[in-house]
Amino acid sequence: MQYPEELKYQESHEWAKLEADDHVRMGISDFAQDALGDVVYVEVPDVGTDVTAGEPCAEVESTKSVSDVNAPVSGTVVAVNEALDTNPELVNTDPYGDGWFALIKATDVSRLEGLLTAEGYKASVS
Repeated sequence: MQYPEELKYQESHEWAKLEADDHVRMGISDFAQDALGDVVYVEVPDVGTDVTAGEPCAEVESTKSVSDVNAPVSGTVVAVNEALDTNPELVNTDPYGDGWFALIKATDVSRLEGLLTAEGYKASVS
């Protein structure tokens, strides 16, 4: 399992990465994709959608189950990973890279400070 140090994590298994201008890129963790099994469909939010921290903003369907994906911050979705429409398996093969879900223009990036570090997240799933 990979737990990149530069990311923050939610106990519900989403990762968040602060980028320029209060933008936060998000997806699901390596642990989550492994637990789900083969991802067959991903529903990402529409660009322009307002999301609320800790609330569902996307959905991932695997051969085992369907799971909600929660927003790590509140804000407005400014970009989504359209590659997931035709290649949902990117979530399995590269959850922290090509398998990202959405880019959110956060209303308050300080919420990231309350999320788990890589070490804290790893301890919570071990």
